[in-house]
Amino acid sequence: MRYFVTFFWTIILGQVVGYLGSSLMSATYHFQTCLILSIIVAIVIILFSEVGTAGQTDSQAKE
Repeated sequence: MRYFVTFFWTIILGQVVGYLGSSLMSATYHFQTCLILSIIVAIVIILFSEVGTAGQTDSQAKE
């Protein structure tokens, strides 16, 4: 479930950042490019969380 939530919010926030960034730079907004970058960022976040809690049990990771 936490992976789904991570993907969901990363995609939403990635689209917002992509839209605002393209507006600020007067560039065109590309949904697919923002989606791909959001998925890559979500994967990196999940990998960092797994590496950071690799040696811990579930009760230690929740604290």
